[in-house]
Amino acid sequence: MSYVVTGATGFIGRHLVAELLANRKGDVHVLVRSGSKKKLAALMEGWGPQAAKRVKPVVGDLAKPRLGVSKKWIAEHQGKIGHVFHLAAIYDMTADDATNELLNTGGTRHAVEFANAVGAGIFHHTSSVAAAGAHRGLFREDMFDEGQKLPSAYHRTKFESEKIARTETEIPFRVYRPAVVVGHSQTGEMDKIDGPYYFFKLIQKLRDAMPPWLPLVGPELGHTNIVPVDFVAKAMDHIAHQKGLDGQAFHLTAPKSIRSGEVLNIFARTAHAPQFAIRVDKKLTDALPKGTISMLLKLPALKGIRDGILKDVGIPPEVVEHVGFSCQFDTRDTERALKGSGIAVPPLEDYADVLWQYYERHLDPELFKDRSFEAAVRGKIVMITGASSGIGEEAARKFAAAGAIPLLVARSLDKLEALRDDLVRAGGTAHVYSADLTSLDSIEDLAQRALADHGRVDILVNNAGRSIRRSINLSHDRFHDFERTMQLNYFGAIKLVMCLLPSMQENRFGQVINVSSIGVQTSPPRFSAYIASKSALDGWTRVVSSEVIGDNVHFTTIHMPLVRTPMIAPTKMYDSFPTISPSEAADMICEAARSRPKQINTKLGTAGEVLYALAPKVSDQILHMAYKVFPDSAAARGEKDESEKASIEQVAMATVMKGVHW
Repeated sequence: MSYVVTGATGFIGRHLVAELLANRKGDVHVLVRSGSKKKLAALMEGWGPQAAKRVKPVVGDLAKPRLGVSKKWIAEHQGKIGHVFHLAAIYDMTADDATNELLNTGGTRHAVEFANAVGAGIFHHTSSVAAAGAHRGLFREDMFDEGQKLPSAYHRTKFESEKIARTETEIPFRVYRPAVVVGHSQTGEMDKIDGPYYFFKLIQKLRDAMPPWLPLVGPELGHTNIVPVDFVAKAMDHIAHQKGLDGQAFHLTAPKSIRSGEVLNIFARTAHAPQFAIRVDKKLTDALPKGTISMLLKLPALKGIRDGILKDVGIPPEVVEHVGFSCQFDTRDTERALKGSGIAVPPLEDYADVLWQYYERHLDPELFKDRSFEAAVRGKIVMITGASSGIGEEAARKFAAAGAIPLLVARSLDKLEALRDDLVRAGGTAHVYSADLTSLDSIEDLAQRALADHGRVDILVNNAGRSIRRSINLSHDRFHDFERTMQLNYFGAIKLVMCLLPSMQENRFGQVINVSSIGVQTSPPRFSAYIASKSALDGWTRVVSSEVIGDNVHFTTIHMPLVRTPMIAPTKMYDSFPTISPSEAADMICEAARSRPKQINTKLGTAGEVLYALAPKVSDQILHMAYKVFPDSAAARGEKDESEKASIEQVAMATVMKGVHW
């Protein structure tokens, strides 16, 4: 008995061929375009030693009548083909109508013509549960044309292609309707981002931004149904060789559908990401007057917001609209056909980790981009304030080593020149600019000189800053503390941005990296002057960034944890606290330049924001406890105490809440 398989180089097809080679006898003829022979040769190596003898390529074309197979081939194999498996199709919710029509509807018609012409024993058509369209309730395997709405070109062409298989075949036929097909349950192998994989980038971002124990509120997009590719291939092979099943359709689905929110949570647990503890049921939006949501999303502003969010996590808008199924799928005929075979759909929880691991190692789009820091900044002119020491100095070294051109800004010209000479000796390029960033006139002069010398500034790193740790009880006669922190951390920073922004807009490229503080998120006691100035900068940035993003000017705010720099030296208890080094802090600035995110946060900082949003009084109580545990330093009291050091209690709390400025 011989077989013909269309779509054998596709995802389901390659696994079906493997099953046929392992379980059946006879040649397996696979339809390939002339340009796909190399791809077939690579697959044959994975199919084992039998493939070289039994797999026979048949040159053809899905878009041509009778699959473009020569009359000579058809005549030679007349009556010798027991089964034709038609799997070649397109599954892409973003594909246009013409492509769906050509490959799904037209391809099926040509496959049926071929099967009729060669006189095959059975025509096996791989349809999809999408043929059920927007049917409501239970969709049985003996149901097909129930007047269901077909909401997209993909749904329509899947329905029409199954109709062709049913009505135009002159030989017995069988239909298989897989659900959402994911990777192999044992190896995780998958060939593309599809179905639930579209949401994996969202899960990654949540994992990177927040601790895994943090409960989230998320959408519930309805029920879905997921099956691994190895189940689909094994089930098709087994059912195809059972007697008495011609003319039937088989749902290759899980017996019970699963809520989309639970699918996200299963993968979130696997990825050690936060889960959606509260899910907003789609029925709430469905209860609105018909068309309300779709009409709102046609408004340019709302559509732009939605598309921007989806683009950020790599989800095509067309996919979101069809995540949830409107019906359940009956599987009783499939279960009867598979009885005693041991073939069944495994629970998603049993193999979700395998799928996730394969995605992160082989499919993640980040793996295929030149996302190196060097590629992002090479040749860019980068102005770094506060570059004479600490974080700014370390950042300058890293930018110069990557091929950027740092413009080093600080008051201490001698230190800047020494750093520049170091960078030049190491093979880099740098320029120095002495400026007083508390003086608006000096800032204007700095910007004018830099633009005159270089024509542009591509990236501005607002790193220079001043921190004051002093309780309000010790600040009543020190209003100048608030004035001077605001002058440097806020007014100086935004003045420099405003001086450089017109040039960035004219060049249609620019990035401003603001070094803010974890304190803006956690509001630690005794930092009212410092946190107020950084919060002002954050607020200004959030407003202005939305105004200039259309000019391709981006802002990144880094909520920096506690860094061991000279700025924290007066507070002696910090000597025993866990901190990050200036080099590690500079790495965060480099990552900001590389990936241009909106924010870079620590998980603890994000948790602090969430806690304050959900339970502000609880947050106040926790911070008041910290106020009692961490007293004003001798420096804040205007005293000197060389014996001052952190207590065991202070070190323990600082270790638990690593990075917070106590």
